[in-house]
Amino acid sequence: MERIGKYDILHLIGEGSTSDVFLGYDPFAQRQVAIKRIFNELLRDPLRGTAYRQQLQTEAALAGRLKHPHIVEVYDVSINDDSSYLVMEHIAGGTLEAFCTPDNLLGFDRLIEILFKCTRALDFAFMHGVTHRDVKPANILLVTPDGGEVKVSDFGAALFKDIDRTMVIGLGSPAYMSPEQVREQALTHQTDIYSLGIMMFQLLTGQLPFSGANPVSLAYQINHTETPIPSSVRPEIPPELDRIVARATHKSLSARYASWLEFSHDLAQASRSLRLHAQRPAESETQRFQILREMRFLSDFSEVEIWETLRMTEWRAVSAGSLVMRRSEPGGYFALLASGQACICLEGQRLHTLSPGECFGEMAMFAGGNGTRTADVIADSDCLVAEIRQATLERASPDCQTRFYRAFLGTLAARLAQTSVRAVHP
Repeated sequence: MERIGKYDILHLIGEGSTSDVFLGYDPFAQRQVAIKRIFNELLRDPLRGTAYRQQLQTEAALAGRLKHPHIVEVYDVSINDDSSYLVMEHIAGGTLEAFCTPDNLLGFDRLIEILFKCTRALDFAFMHGVTHRDVKPANILLVTPDGGEVKVSDFGAALFKDIDRTMVIGLGSPAYMSPEQVREQALTHQTDIYSLGIMMFQLLTGQLPFSGANPVSLAYQINHTETPIPSSVRPEIPPELDRIVARATHKSLSARYASWLEFSHDLAQASRSLRLHAQRPAESETQRFQILREMRFLSDFSEVEIWETLRMTEWRAVSAGSLVMRRSEPGGYFALLASGQACICLEGQRLHTLSPGECFGEMAMFAGGNGTRTADVIADSDCLVAEIRQATLERASPDCQTRFYRAFLGTLAARLAQTSVRAVHP
């Protein structure tokens, strides 16, 4: 069997102008990997060799640094005269390019969720001092072909805030470059915001906003022509999405989104607005992430841990006056109140009022799933409840489990303090 370094080669996945990509197997970690092998003649090229080598060095610097559920993980990089390659997480579903043609566009809900995940991934990178500089559909990988889950890839052109050597002229894809990138000015995360806005236009309409006959014409349009609104190409596009594209791709940095958080917020608001307009009450994944992130019970969780929590939760709508949890039932799960108000009651006596963001039902779960509820939980109003089963929590990462148990202790301490106050001041 052919090998590259310590990795077994299973078969060729694809071949491009600068590299070939193989599906490989890491016998030590016992997992499949994607291996991108750079053509050695490119690294020896007197004009571009330095840039290609530097892209590999950038990827090497990121190996193990950006661990996020929506960023492709880089495991290993080798740079030498005989064989230079990049080993990364294998993502099998293709790229977002599949949804960039007018005959295969995503629904608005799915599109917003994908873009929301991209904003959170790129914000995570920015918080670690990294600006991508080459955001485009080809660099957004699909975990499954239907585009349900995505991961941002290819940080070879990335700019590190604290490392000057990544400042290489000419990196990036012209159609997605920001005006400041075309002018070869100093770049910040706002260049990635612009590029994601251009990508959003393309995913909404099936075409790019600018398409010059040559690089000079394209650069002129990027610098001097305002980005058209997507609905000018596809009239059924909602005005909320027009406004997001316009702000993300504004040529003035002061008028463009100043932060990924602002971009994410507007996408979440657009998702909520579209669902209300369509009279679809179900919460999207984008909205559920926002709900969890704003819960005070989860206030100490990292973004990565919140994504992990989202994957563990089962969501349930409960109408006013209904039982959320029943006394004496098995306690193999706990819940977080996402919206509405509920009360903990014992034999008709109200013990505690639950507000959005509070945890309940955890005490019976501590008995290993064999404990039973000691009180009822009743919905005072229509509620949305996020439930997590004990068996699911036990399969979570150690960091996430630790964060939950600390939060449980904080909840317990707060309720004991309230009980003490009531005992002193009945």
